[in-house]
Amino acid sequence: MSITDTIADHTIDLNEFNAHVLETLEHLENSGVIVTKEGRPIAKITPLPAINNEPLIGSMKGEIVIHGDLFTTGIQWDAQS
Repeated sequence: MSITDTIADHTIDLNEFNAHVLETLEHLENSGVIVTKEGRPIAKITPLPAINNEPLIGSMKGEIVIHGDLFTTGIQWDAQS
């Protein structure tokens, strides 16, 4: 039985999950997958919903004031010493 067949069944044994965790997460469907140990369900893994960050872009324009130079610590130093 392949890992994609197991994911299609929506359940996977813990040992199988440990052996194929990256592949399992790459093929995770919206309904998720239930991880079982000795036939008992112990966890359900579901993907996180996509978040739209577009409203945040530019939302702080005009709110932030920069005092001083961002590219210096303000400490004088000599590279030759």
